[in-house]
Amino acid sequence: MDGTRGSLRTNIHELAARNARAAALFTGGNVKEAVALFEDTLRGCLAMLGRDHLATLTVAGNLGAARVEAGRRREGIELIAENLADRSRLLGDDDPRTLTARDALAVAYRLAGDVDDAVELSAQVASQRRRALGPTHPETLTSRMGMARAHAAAGDLESASALLAAALRDAEQALPPRHPHQEALLECAESIGMTRRD
Repeated sequence: MDGTRGSLRTNIHELAARNARAAALFTGGNVKEAVALFEDTLRGCLAMLGRDHLATLTVAGNLGAARVEAGRRREGIELIAENLADRSRLLGDDDPRTLTARDALAVAYRLAGDVDDAVELSAQVASQRRRALGPTHPETLTSRMGMARAHAAAGDLESASALLAAALRDAEQALPPRHPHQEALLECAESIGMTRRD
């Protein structure tokens, strides 16, 4: 029995290491390799841990995002939507891990050109994070920026600018200068033509 537990622990550590390697490939721009490694890791998680294990949920979410980035948007969206449903069922609708999946789905919709769905979902997750974490929490600011990007993608630059201006005001009051989330908001504002950086 102890040997079985030790073996399972070793296998879980190996799966975690493979997920970390795939994430490093993904952030390094090697998206195709990342997708292949995430797919292999997800197969291992499903076989050893089952669909409802937190590690499986994490790897499935990572794979969905990687597929979207690799241009396999429909496949990625389907997997992220399944992952969101699983997280909501297992963890609850307001759990931070569920909100991460909901935010990822909003981004995937925007990248796929499903701007109405992106606007609706990004507004939902921004509202949930604002309620749970406050308006200036980094994850809330990320969602608020995502909501602005969704509005911009839908052609509503006036709303996008207003959303970004409000998020920037809050970030400037709550965060130190040059904080990464403040910088990201400024870059987003510049990308939609709202402002120029000093």
